[in-house]
Amino acid sequence: MPLSAVPEVQVLTIHGHRRAFVKVGRGPALVLIHGIGCDHRTWLPVLRPLSRHFTVIAPDLLGHGLSDAPRADYSVGGYANGVRDLLALNGISSATIVGHSLGGGIAMQFAYQFPRSTQRIVLVGSGGLGRSVNPLLRAITMPGGSTALKAVTTPPVRVPAAAAMRRLHSLGLPGTIDFGGLADVYEALGRPDRRRAFHHVLRAAVDWRGQVITMLDRAYLAESLPCLVVWGEQDTVIPVKHAYAAHSVLPGSQLEVIPHAGHFPHEDDPEHFASALIDFILDTKPAKYDGRAWVKALASGPRPRKFWASRPHLVEDPEAADGAES
Repeated sequence: MPLSAVPEVQVLTIHGHRRAFVKVGRGPALVLIHGIGCDHRTWLPVLRPLSRHFTVIAPDLLGHGLSDAPRADYSVGGYANGVRDLLALNGISSATIVGHSLGGGIAMQFAYQFPRSTQRIVLVGSGGLGRSVNPLLRAITMPGGSTALKAVTTPPVRVPAAAAMRRLHSLGLPGTIDFGGLADVYEALGRPDRRRAFHHVLRAAVDWRGQVITMLDRAYLAESLPCLVVWGEQDTVIPVKHAYAAHSVLPGSQLEVIPHAGHFPHEDDPEHFASALIDFILDTKPAKYDGRAWVKALASGPRPRKFWASRPHLVEDPEAADGAES
């Protein structure tokens, strides 16, 4: 994407580790957090339109892209801390936080940990809204998964396989809408340090039964935040029914399901995605932190919901979720 070619990657050292990011535009702060195995480049198709309205910061999370991949804390909470530190060093006290896939969980965790710093949240094909996830990701977390992952990411296997995935994606065959984005993730795993970080992050978020981390039990703390939920209708990684779960547990949230898009709606239909995001931010006022209200909500806990009574771990039925009490 020509944004005067490609935006310059900047690097800051935080807690002794290099953290890469791009920063473009002017205006209110907007943070774009990528998913597992991706990096800031996943946002390149939407940086130009967003930068016309906002100061956009797109980091490479620790263990991803051009950031270091040390033996460190790769938890969702740890990543939220890293985003907070990056914003502080850029002189930004609060921002709208956008998270894709794993980044959605990080965005919600950021809102829990740093409510004063959160103006709005945007969940894009987000994790943390139910167990359902692509079976391949579950398989990688099982015993022997790291060995199998190492074997399939060797050059003789990875290079032709990634090329085949991109070819199938270009043909538009059924079920291949996410192959382009997943091929990028696959190729990044050729580096041993990135592969170790990927496996570490994945095992913290997923097991053989599906997603482990959930935001459903704490979503009530974000009810006062303006929230946009964006999903690709054909997502093959995290099903679109999770979009309805998020919309249900976040009263007042806006829902944007993008037709003919998969797990990477910002890549599949960048014009639609950018337009929805810009309209959402310009049409909503940033949240103002109220400490007393926060403590009161924490003490009261979530309001009872019908679907939690019958499905305590997740929302699996989008119709049930959409009709749940709010």
